Amino acid sequence: MPGNGANVGLVLFYTGKFEAYQRTYVLNAFRDSVNARYVYHHLKKFWKRLNENSQFGSATNYIRMQNFEDYKIPLPPLPEQKRIAAILDKADDIRRKRRQAIDLADDFLRSVFLDMFGDSENRGWEISTVGEIADQKKGSMRTGPFGSQLLHSEFTDNGISVLGIDNVVSNTFKWAKPRFISQQKYEDELKRYTVKSGDVLISIMGTCGRCAIVPKDCPTAINTKHLCCITLDEDKILPDFLHSYFLHHPEAEKYLSKNYKGAIMQGLNMGIIKAMPIPLVPKELQIKYKTIVCSINKFKRKIESSSQLTENQFKAISQQAFTGKL
Repeated sequence: MPGNGANVGLVLFYTGKFEAYQRTYVLNAFRDSVNARYVYHHLKKFWKRLNENSQFGSATNYIRMQNFEDYKIPLPPLPEQKRIAAILDKADDIRRKRRQAIDLADDFLRSVFLDMFGDSENRGWEISTVGEIADQKKGSMRTGPFGSQLLHSEFTDNGISVLGIDNVVSNTFKWAKPRFISQQKYEDELKRYTVKSGDVLISIMGTCGRCAIVPKDCPTAINTKHLCCITLDEDKILPDFLHSYFLHHPEAEKYLSKNYKGAIMQGLNMGIIKAMPIPLVPKELQIKYKTIVCSINKFKRKIESSSQLTENQFKAISQQAFTGKL
């Protein structure tokens, strides 16, 4: 890339959380030779590299000022900086709008749910509990293996999947860090912890209160002790309804906030979830809501697929921009 490298010390940049980029300042002495948006995009791309030299670590989202001041950044002529910044600003705007579309879809679905089911007290619906609407077969509500039942040393490179908090943390089921146990371990000791298609998973340790539905195409898997797994009596309650009720209904939020355990780290247990009150909504209304959920999820998958393509394109453009190939 044409132009000379310069220390980031030429640019004064401070924010309490790097991703927020709340304040960017350029020293007046260099205002005529440095474009703030160009520096912003460079730091955003190379943030990890910059932060690797920080004694505070990446989790804190800030770095030592000395590392920041010593970090060198390529500075092409100002017109070139502006051209690169304009291209990256436009690409970044496209990324942001796609993410906003997903957020709006989630907000819309929440509004639909509350409109259909929010005022349950005045609709004359009978109030039951999660324990009563679960399948009445033994083990329909379960947490994963505890203690010596499953040791970290027993995880394998392949085999039967083990689901944890990271699979439900976004409130939709997503594959995350792969964890497996051997087929033998599963057959001999842990088969009773098998999750089934349509089961509702709720995180009860760590990041509590996250919720997801096991998809139809999920291979054989078990859940860890960090999750409560519920197999429902679908003649009473559909998974999509319980999922949204748990996340959005005012009565559910009120009940959970009242019953969280632990002074330092909030926690749930299966007893709390079993006793959670829930209205017995007519099945036809639940089916209607499920149809809406399917439509919204189909739209979200389409946007997410497009977003991933946009993300890859943005990374490619950024790489070209800072290697002189754009």
